Amino acid sequence: TIHEEFATALGLKAPSYPIVAEWGKHFREGREDVNDDPRSGRPVSLLTDENIELVRLIINNDPHSTYDDIIAETSLSRGTLEKIIHNYLKMKKVTSRWIPHQLNDEQKQERVRLCRENLAKFRDGSWRLYDIITDDEMWIYHRQIHHKSTNKTWIGEGESPRTIIRRRKFERKKLFSIFFKSNGPVLIHAVDNDETIDHDYYIENCLKPVVKEIRKQRKSNGTKGIKLLHDNASSHRHSDVINYLTEEGINIIPHPPYSPDLTPVIIG
Repeated sequence: TIHEEFATALGLKAPSYPIVAEWGKHFREGREDVNDDPRSGRPVSLLTDENIELVRLIINNDPHSTYDDIIAETSLSRGTLEKIIHNYLKMKKVTSRWIPHQLNDEQKQERVRLCRENLAKFRDGSWRLYDIITDDEMWIYHRQIHHKSTNKTWIGEGESPRTIIRRRKFERKKLFSIFFKSNGPVLIHAVDNDETIDHDYYIENCLKPVVKEIRKQRKSNGTKGIKLLHDNASSHRHSDVINYLTEEGINIIPHPPYSPDLTPVIIG
């Protein structure tokens, strides 16, 4: 195909399949000019917490996302997207897969310190695994997506090839906020398409139902001893969220920066 020829000739600099398909359609319809048409309206270039969180969720859900994929889903400008990814999310792309930025020595030491402290609490009996709740947000697609054949990722000796999924521009999907304990899910909350998970939404639609379910399951102890592990998203760090959890007697487990691999809910 034309896209495969581009990929062979240009490698990682090749345009994405949707872009090639779109321009191919234009040329079949008689277009000859290869320059973009002038765009009406003001380009979206807002460095807001909501946009930063949206980009973070898209990349976490599909680390193989390209700039074109993310722009199609967010309507952000290329410049704004680059600032969000590199300056705010501190990410870089290696062989077409987004990864957290290189941790410095202090951040690595903090990861080790927190993990050792947590393990010590389990070993001395002061913590119990079934008292811990963890949560994360993830996009779930309505159907199986075809594999993307043009991406390449490095794998170590003896490792199986990675499964690569390509999302279509307008593939139907749903955002879920999922809370787990060791014995299964506590809450699976479907987020409305027009909603943004800010701190108020997180408290009213996620944390309060979780607290209600905990008290239903633990009639005698309620939230006593319960600990919550969630990442450092802005909606999670807000003072109202911290105050609410404190009032409900729920302890927050510290989460080291740029460490999505320490959130157990992440899948695939």
